[in-house]
This record gives sequence, structure tokens and C-alpha cells, in this order.
Amino acid sequence: MGLKEKKITKQFQDEQFPALKEQLIKAAGFDAPLEIEWDTLFENRFMHLYMETYPKIYFQPLIEAFTAITADDMGKEALKEGLKKIVIVNRDNHHNPKNAFTFVDGILEINHCPVSNAPDVDSRTNVLIDLLENNL
Repeated sequence: MGLKEKKITKQFQDEQFPALKEQLIKAAGFDAPLEIEWDTLFENRFMHLYMETYPKIYFQPLIEAFTAITADDMGKEALKEGLKKIVIVNRDNHHNPKNAFTFVDGILEINHCPVSNAPDVDSRTNVLIDLLENNL
């Protein structure tokens, strides 16, 4: 990761990440370990978009899906018992959440391109809800 990427990452971590992390904890009902492979979340030609796309691609769908799952006590308990870790990465540049999201052995992995289809938060949220409901 070069200096440009480091500056963008730091800006996001300082300005937006703390509030998003708090919303994620509140939605889940607990503080699940969160591993973010920041150095994979870049495509140089789109660096000017990341402050807008990171929340829409990675965090809002998680917050909305966790809120839906934990709407009742059974969901809260299932998520707390079943979710061991969240991993955010862009290893394979997936654009379709059906290919980008996995939940195996308690590890929820978001392996999604950091910019593609950013406004389509609902689609990613729905895929996450289905994935979690079918595997918790």
C-alpha cells in the first residue's frame, strides 16, 4: 500500500470507521471480531470514491442485516453464538454479493470489490440476511 492509499485509509479510519463500528456493535448486540485487510481494498482509478463506497459496500449491509437478524431474541442469540469473526477483503474483485459473501465455521467473509454497485445496499443486505438465516 502506497502513501496515497495509506492517507485514504487513515482518513476513513479517523472520520467514518468509529461510528460505523459502533453501529455494527449495536446492530449485532455484541462486538464481533472484525478483521479488515485494508491493503486489498483499493483500485487506483477509484480512490476518490472510497469515502462514499466503503460504507455502502461493506458496513451498511452488515448493519442492516444484523438489525434484521437480531429483531427478536432468537436471532440475537443465534448471531451471538454463531458469528465468530467478520472479515472484509477484496481478494477476488467480486461484484455480485452472492459470490462475494460466505459464512463458514462462524466466519463471515465480505470479499467484494470496493466500488462496484455501491448504491445497491439493499441487494447486499438481502444476500447477507439470507446467508446468515440459512447458516446460523
